[in-house]
Amino acid sequence: MRIAVVGSGYVGLVAATCLAEMGNDVISVDKDERKISDLGRGIIPIFEPGLDEMVHRNTAEGRLTFSTDVADSVRKSDIIFIAVGTPPDEDGSADLKHVLSVAREIGHNMDGPRIVVNKSTVPVGTADLVKAEIQAITSHPVNVVSNPEFLKEGTAIDDFMKPDRVVIGTDDPATAEAMKELYSPFVRTNNPILVMSNRSAEMTKYVANSLLAARISFMNEIANLCDIIDADVNEVRIGVGSDRRIGPSFLFPGVGFGGSCFPKDVRALMATARENGYRLRSLEAAHEVNEEQKRVFVHKAVKHFGTNMDGLRFGIWGLSFKPNTDDIRESPALVIIDELLERGAAVSVFDPQAMRNTTDRYGDRLTFCRTAYDATSGVDALFLLTEWMEFREPDFARIRTLMRGSVVFDGRNVWNPEKIKKLGFTYYGVGRR
Repeated sequence: MRIAVVGSGYVGLVAATCLAEMGNDVISVDKDERKISDLGRGIIPIFEPGLDEMVHRNTAEGRLTFSTDVADSVRKSDIIFIAVGTPPDEDGSADLKHVLSVAREIGHNMDGPRIVVNKSTVPVGTADLVKAEIQAITSHPVNVVSNPEFLKEGTAIDDFMKPDRVVIGTDDPATAEAMKELYSPFVRTNNPILVMSNRSAEMTKYVANSLLAARISFMNEIANLCDIIDADVNEVRIGVGSDRRIGPSFLFPGVGFGGSCFPKDVRALMATARENGYRLRSLEAAHEVNEEQKRVFVHKAVKHFGTNMDGLRFGIWGLSFKPNTDDIRESPALVIIDELLERGAAVSVFDPQAMRNTTDRYGDRLTFCRTAYDATSGVDALFLLTEWMEFREPDFARIRTLMRGSVVFDGRNVWNPEKIKKLGFTYYGVGRR
């Protein structure tokens, strides 16, 4: 099939590349001339395992091209994906200006029937708005599909190539069949392609992320209670997750969730409810818990060191909101760093991939270290905030000699408290005895 994907950000670039991998002719379109120029020269703007090699392969074989010309790309394509950003407004609702702008450009440049696919995460009713924008400009028939993405940063290629399910929102049978044909190579193990109404498809994305976010917030509250009553949340998590009705996924407590999806989608779903005269009180509570959870380790540090942290230096391991990405959007690490800096502390940081993005935010306010061990040199405490694999089994004896102090804050509960206590450390976890 001939496909254009408008928007070469995280979702758009992954979608374009994976669709090309299955033999489609795909144009990845973006108005950012520098980004398109870089992509054309093989420079990938984001870190995602496996993406680099797949982009290079499909570019070399001519299936994947890059362009800043939306008009030409629309005319050359049968299916056009919209994969632009939907940043939150001040009230938490999704800003659709980029989506609707692309819709108008599609309408102006259609020269025949088209299928337009909303891949961006959008509120319920957006497909209707997109169709109205296009039909106000052109007399050519258009069918708008809601096709939410369920990609996890760090495993996005695998998630797209082997999806748990594909959700297609459309009321048109012919359009549904075309979309099934497009996605059939990705579901050869018989994972379902679910066809539903546009509004149900749009709702499915928000509900899925909000449920997962709520599980995380619930377990974080349980972890905080375990701290108070001297129970071990890791033991509780295993006991609860063994129930087949519950399962073990997303029951790992920590310093809160971040990233480009969960926080934004939770706020957007709450905003949709408010706009329709309803309150999602359980989701409001999950959001509130997460915002406070990002500061739990600051409270523990204040209890240990006092409110005035002048003269103290802290090491931070992990800046991205999760491992295997360079994405620092709404990362709990940033909240913790901000609070430590405000209290007068100096901060040394290391992350395998997110250093550049963090430098853009902080400049010379942080000490950026070449290795993880460099970030422990002369520090009074070490914070583990992102569970990169290389942080799981470090040389604690070496760390003990490098540190000035002996306090560790394990924000992901990946270390063995008894093991490192025997080496002379004071250990703080999340709900650990």
